[in-house]
Amino acid sequence: MLSKNFRSGALASAIAIAMTATAAFALGGAPKADDDAVAARIQPVAKIEMAPLPSAKGASVSRSGEELYKAVCIACHAPAAAIPTSPKIGDKAAWAPRIGVGLDVLTKTAIAGKNAMPPKGGATDATEIELARAIVYIANKSGANFKEPTAGAKIASGDRTPEQIAQAACLKCHETGEQGAPKLSDKAAWTQRGSKGLDAVTKTVIRGHGKMPARGGVADLTDAELKNVIAYMLKRVGSGG
Repeated sequence: MLSKNFRSGALASAIAIAMTATAAFALGGAPKADDDAVAARIQPVAKIEMAPLPSAKGASVSRSGEELYKAVCIACHAPAAAIPTSPKIGDKAAWAPRIGVGLDVLTKTAIAGKNAMPPKGGATDATEIELARAIVYIANKSGANFKEPTAGAKIASGDRTPEQIAQAACLKCHETGEQGAPKLSDKAAWTQRGSKGLDAVTKTVIRGHGKMPARGGVADLTDAELKNVIAYMLKRVGSGG
């Protein structure tokens, strides 16, 4: 009898201990495990760490003219490039009239874009200094003797004369009659246009006409500059205006 009672009591005690342990675990009272040991056992075999991205070239270091030419300009201005309207590096005849307008005008034209060339030649992140350096690099290999601008120099700030604008933008078509443009030698055609008055002709050029793009393809020309260059062209032809 005693033995039976002892066994019953032992069983009841075991059940009570188990229930107490279960309750303690549920209430967060389980013995604290060795966190470091657990972490060591379950850590992955390998880990991947992302290295920081390198800074974009040019973010703090300005590119040289040669670097920008080789990165961007070469696509159109290399001797073997397929763009027929782009003056090729080393082609002194093609660059002579462009060199004549000066570095400031060339840089302003490159910033605005012209004909098939998009603004900044497609190098949208290029600074004015970098663009000017690239122009110096190309032009100096094509007959120019431009001085490369230093960091901090103010570029494309000079006022353009009507003659400079005409040389850079107008004469290419008006000397040859390209795209149906009235040739400078055709005084009758210019007299007919001049008879409409300078203001009317200027408005036509601002809008564009026929195959001539708006503002003659030089988007950064002001209305006053356009008016002055048209007056210069009319005077040069001898048709008045």
